[in-house]
Amino acid sequence: MPLEEKRDSMKKQNQGSLLVVDDDVHILAAMADFLRERGHQTETAATCGEALDMMQKTSFDVVVCDVNLPDQDGFQLLEWATENATDTSVIMLTGYGTIESAVEAIRIGAFDYLTKPVIDEELNLSIQRALGQREIVEENKNLKKQLDVRFGMGNIIGQDYKMLKMFDLIESVADTRTTVLVLGESGTGKTMTARAIHQISERRDKPFVEVACGALPENLLESELFGHVAGAFTGAVGDKAGKFLQADGGTIFLDEIATASQSLQVKLLRVLQDREFEAVGGTKTHNVDLRLILATNGNLEEMVRNGEFREDLYYRINVISVTQPPLRDRISDIPLLVEHLLAKFNDQNGKQVECFDEESLRMLQRYSWPGNVRELVNVVERAVVLSKQPTITSADLPDAIRQEQSTAMILEAVAGDGRSLKSAMAVPERQIIIDALDAHGWNRQETARALGINRTTLYKKMKRFGIDSQKQLAH
Repeated sequence: MPLEEKRDSMKKQNQGSLLVVDDDVHILAAMADFLRERGHQTETAATCGEALDMMQKTSFDVVVCDVNLPDQDGFQLLEWATENATDTSVIMLTGYGTIESAVEAIRIGAFDYLTKPVIDEELNLSIQRALGQREIVEENKNLKKQLDVRFGMGNIIGQDYKMLKMFDLIESVADTRTTVLVLGESGTGKTMTARAIHQISERRDKPFVEVACGALPENLLESELFGHVAGAFTGAVGDKAGKFLQADGGTIFLDEIATASQSLQVKLLRVLQDREFEAVGGTKTHNVDLRLILATNGNLEEMVRNGEFREDLYYRINVISVTQPPLRDRISDIPLLVEHLLAKFNDQNGKQVECFDEESLRMLQRYSWPGNVRELVNVVERAVVLSKQPTITSADLPDAIRQEQSTAMILEAVAGDGRSLKSAMAVPERQIIIDALDAHGWNRQETARALGINRTTLYKKMKRFGIDSQKQLAH
């Protein structure tokens, strides 16, 4: 192989930190030189005790160890490594190779077992495989960490006592098979809670299947959940596995369960009781091992009283209920949520918005949030995308939030000190004009048009409220 090609080939190889252990100083030196030539950071040891001392102080990617050492058996190093250095791959070497000893080494946890005299390329190939496996393990760890961040408890932000109580309940039920009912208004994050329960449970490596019950008509929903056989209905040209079968071993999340029809409720009751069902039009009974999580923003107790929801199904699904508090009931969490969302949308949009100012945060905490956390997500994303400054101000917030604040200020002023409605309205009116001027770069013509008044009226109001454009711009 030409020198340049050899160098390119070496560059493509994985390189790692290695420890070579052998009592034959000549073999030890030869292997170390060979491995260093291939770019590996290589240390050496002549005894088991010396090697263990080094492994306690330094983390190695791969250890190449002779079985026969002067102080202890190389298998003792292997056993220590499998318990105390789980990220280290151990390759065993022996001059007296037998099938029994090779099997024993692999059983204990050796990555590979080579017989002396070791061929250089055979050793290099074994080390490359070990390093490649390490990369795969690291990638899997990173993917799991990303999943935990995206779907685990770490993605549910909150320090309010209602949220802390919910966290405790989630952790308590996660590793059981008990059915969980998640209650809460639309937009509070019920799907995220369901995913968190699955992600911190023992079923985390199995499927998480989500079904929005309210998004499909009754006939299609039953087929979606239970599957169907060919010819079950018009258009069923082949067999189809349903969501329950797809979730076998994992978790199925049924959102908007209050919309389920009476006939579907009967079938769901059977699945909950016996974990079995038949596909639409089929006769074969399928048994599944899964965990059910259901969610609703409706009042199931009232629906039971009105005969709209089966009482037996309600008691079956309401074993453990997790209540997702609305955002207006945990306003102390808003600054935390804003900080989290700000970092997320900065990253997604390549922006460098630093913060929301104190006034804008106060307005967010006073707002009623009919759309809950989902609405807050939209507000923060909008502010980040549209902002031209490093700090978000009240002028960057949607009109609905600013208008609600103005109404609240009027009511507080009238109720608080007995002022007339006209004098009470002066404060929010002044702020509305300043916000409008901010939004239009203090261009009076555009601001007047946006406010639905003429320019002369705007000028008079600015003079009456003491709004000085030069001072405001300088500020």
